[in-house]
Amino acid sequence: MKKTISSISAVAALAALFIMPLEAGAKEMTGEEVTFGRKLGNCLACHMIPGGNLPGNIGPPLLAMKARFPDKAVLRAQIWDPTVLNPNSIMPPFGKHQALTEKQIDQITDYIYSK
Repeated sequence: MKKTISSISAVAALAALFIMPLEAGAKEMTGEEVTFGRKLGNCLACHMIPGGNLPGNIGPPLLAMKARFPDKAVLRAQIWDPTVLNPNSIMPPFGKHQALTEKQIDQITDYIYSK
């Protein structure tokens, strides 16, 4: 019983780290930081994006996004859950799996759409 309570406490403490709001004085991340950052979007792991260093080549280059996605909402939906259009997609469903917040998905969409 003690071990179970201890395990639950450890899980609760760990979960609190992920849902804590920004500390006072902490800088909010920009769209570029969320997109390129290895802790969040990490889009560069799979995609070439102008301005990014050491891009991957698993996914398509993220170039001319306004031409490829005239409707920005379609691009956002693709980031939120790419398996809707392609059930075999290897791209993670960042929104569906709550790997990113809605705001972070918006930041990535805005940044990628500007390329």
